[in-house]
Amino acid sequence: MSDILTERAGSILRVTLNRPAKKNAMTSSMYVTFAEILNDAAKDEEVRVVLWTGAGDSFSAGNDLQDFLKNPPGPGESPQAQLASALLNFDKPLIAAVQGVAIGGGTTLLTHCDFVYAGANAKFQLPFVNLGLVPEFGSSWSLPARSGYLRAAELIMLGQPFGAKLAVEVGLVTQVVPDATVLDTAIETASKLAAKPPAALQACKRILKRHSRKQLDEAIRIENEEFASRVRSPEANEAFTAFLEKRAPDFKRTNEPALAR
Repeated sequence: MSDILTERAGSILRVTLNRPAKKNAMTSSMYVTFAEILNDAAKDEEVRVVLWTGAGDSFSAGNDLQDFLKNPPGPGESPQAQLASALLNFDKPLIAAVQGVAIGGGTTLLTHCDFVYAGANAKFQLPFVNLGLVPEFGSSWSLPARSGYLRAAELIMLGQPFGAKLAVEVGLVTQVVPDATVLDTAIETASKLAAKPPAALQACKRILKRHSRKQLDEAIRIENEEFASRVRSPEANEAFTAFLEKRAPDFKRTNEPALAR
């Protein structure tokens, strides 16, 4: 069965990450497939709204570690960059229904959604620094823009898990609802949006996004370049090795100078 499922209900396209045993962790091929789905939906006049969710009890655990280590993203048109471009240029409403964990890309990708509904027990995390990496998908710009520098620094530099209540406070989530009603709430909003005049609805989104798209595009480019360098760094190697060996990382052994380029 496909790692990403699509289902059409009227003018609503539902996209489901379908690796529940892996907490819907994303592989390189899934990033490319998701980008293609969004690009096709953008051109399909029958699709007015896209609803995004995850199968099972999780939204997405971010990158699939094994696939990530085999196919580390590089600068330029990486699979992640293809999805970022598709999201950046998607003018139709995009709604996310988040249950369980949303880690790494499972959190940063939410910054491109227009509506995000989260279950009361949903857990979020931006663990990039813990892995010797930097954030992605433009979140280095979008998070400070939404919540201010201090709160964004807390989430990105500490890399600790946080709950749905805080996710609302920092502008990642539209509304927290009971876990059992997350998908129904998202479907209800999708149905309301699908009944709106589509051209006007897309124009509204373009206007709302007009100031942020340039900054996001630049942030994504800078992040991709830095991410490609960081993922091949001694610090990242130590972090991933420690993870696989089930031990605490020791960054003193990396001897990597913390100098800005």
